This record gives sequence, structure tokens and C-alpha cells, in this order.
Amino acid sequence: MTESYDSASNGPRPENRFDDLLPNARQNTGVSTALDKNVPVAIDVQGIEKKYGEIEAVKGISFQVERGEVFAFLGPNGAGKTTTIRMLCTLARPTGGSAKVDGFDVMQQPTAVRRRIGLVFQEPTLDQQLTAEENLQFHAVLYRVPRDQVEERIESVLRLVDLQDRRKDLVSTFSGGMARRLEIARGMLHTPAVLFLDEPTIGLDPQTRALMWKDVLRLRNEEGVTIFLTTHYMDEAEYADRIAIIDHGTIVALDTPDHLKKMVGSDTVELTTSNNTLASSNLETQGFSVKVGDENVVVFADNGESQVTSIIEAAGVPIQNVRVHRPNLDDVFLHFTGRQIREGPAERSFPMHFRNFGHRR
Repeated sequence: MTESYDSASNGPRPENRFDDLLPNARQNTGVSTALDKNVPVAIDVQGIEKKYGEIEAVKGISFQVERGEVFAFLGPNGAGKTTTIRMLCTLARPTGGSAKVDGFDVMQQPTAVRRRIGLVFQEPTLDQQLTAEENLQFHAVLYRVPRDQVEERIESVLRLVDLQDRRKDLVSTFSGGMARRLEIARGMLHTPAVLFLDEPTIGLDPQTRALMWKDVLRLRNEEGVTIFLTTHYMDEAEYADRIAIIDHGTIVALDTPDHLKKMVGSDTVELTTSNNTLASSNLETQGFSVKVGDENVVVFADNGESQVTSIIEAAGVPIQNVRVHRPNLDDVFLHFTGRQIREGPAERSFPMHFRNFGHRR
């Protein structure tokens, strides 16, 4: 790629065959990247669908994402998560329905949409032979960040992901978690209104995933950015303000994590006793909802942990073991889909030139 001088932005301008994918389109559209307070939601999707021949990858889904919200698409591989992100980021054209990001239509105003989003792909796209700072500087050129703001923005985003002290180090020396955090910093460099994270922690160990999520939540809290993520990790979805469960291209449930769990049912307190039949009878007499199993007694109760003492006393027999189970997102997914979250066929991936255009030089 060669560079030419752009007098309008007072900086170098990238020249390559992927220009139509970049937010710094050659024509001046006059679109401001400042947050429009009059736009009520960050993302508005109405009946959007995507077909690949006879295959329906996304089947007419609708949802909205509020400003400043952490919104998660939870589902297995092949559910339609990545396909949806591709459409919202203007990398794939919907075959039906409509979608707006920060008030701009993804089909009618793709350049404006690209200016207002950040995107972290599933697969790494950093240039391993550049330093962290150089990767961010190159991104600043692509997104036409004004020269007088580049240094401040680089310092800010590196601080947000706790990588200030690795600024001058080659990316090839980074751990997988550090590289992922740098990609998130890069996605935030041009101050997007919405940051898309496609399976952001795939392949990372639990400790690194937790650390990365501290960075993501800091972005939301300090920068006010809206976070849209896809994941098939149940524990990761717990960080979201709301979750949309997607399976086979359809949204089967959408609510807060707590409300989704409440839809599944009450907590269960499992008792192993010396006499399950007598314990069950005593508990029912005290008004508890009970089910007797082969080896234990299951009591259904709201806020089960707080009722353990009362349940033990009401059972009236010696207790050998007590276990409290609260509905989790595994239970929620099973409840709404009839199956455990599965590893299905991978979704159609980004063409390689989409993945790599961000670090071609």
C-alpha cells in the first residue's frame, strides 16, 4: 500500500483496493462522528435476514440495543451470531429487513455506519512485526484520526486496557490475552459509538478472560461506548446487561440474565436424608414444594440459600448432605432450545482480505 498526502485531513491517506470498506471514504459526506443524543437507540434491527442460496443463516430477527448497554448474542457456532455482526458492520448485505446503527441505515448509509463503529474480529488481525504503538498509528491513518489527537487517543486507549508499559514492544512478544486487549484498544482508537466484539475471548484462559472483561467494562463506564458481543461462553454472557439467545438463526429469548433465569424456575435445594419419604412428607406439610428422587429430596424455593435452615428444620430427619442450585444460563439455554449449547458447524467466515486489510502496509 502506498500513501498520498491528504490536505483535507492534514495527514497521509491510505491508497489500496479496500477503500470501499474503510470509514474514511474519499468523498466528504459531511457526517459527524459525534454522538447524536436525538437517536434513541444505538442499534435498531427489524426483521433482518440473510440467506446463502437455500441456507437461511439469519431468519428475520428483530431487536434493539440501548445506548451504553452491554448486549450479548449467546449461541453455539453456526447459530447466526457472526452473520448478524457482519450485516450490522456492513460487511454483508442483508437479504431482507432493515438495521440502523447509531441512527444510520446499514444498507443506505454504510460509510456513516463504518465511521461510528469499532470491530474486533474472531481471528487476530494485528501486525505481529509492528509495535503496539505502530499498530495503533496505522489504524489512526485508516480512520483519519486528526494528527493533533492521535497521541492523546493512543495514550488513552492503552491506559484503558493496561498496556501503557508495552507501547514500544513488538506484538509478537505479546501473550494471546495482551494481543486481544490491544485489538480492543485499536477498535476504540477512533472513538466509535458502538464496539462490536465477535467471540472476543475465544482461546483465552479463564483468568485472562476475566481480566479482559474488566477492560471492556471500563470502556463502557469511562467512554460511554455501547458494546455488542457474541459468545458461546455462558459465564461471559453474564457480564451483559441483556442477552439474546440465538439458535439456528432465530432469537428464542431476550432479557436480562436474571430475568432469563427466573423464567426457568425457582432455586432447588437437594437434601440427602436418612428417610427421604418422611422428609418429603414433613416438608409438604410445612408448605414446601417437593419432589422425591431415588437418592434425595428436591425442594423448590425462591432464594434457596436463605431458606436452607428452615428447610432442614422442616424435614425433621437427619440430613446427610445439602446442595443448593440456582438456575444458570446453561439451564436457560436448555429451557429455550431443548438442548445443551453445542458446537455446531462454523458460520461462514470473513474472507481473508476482510480479516487482513487492517494490517496491510
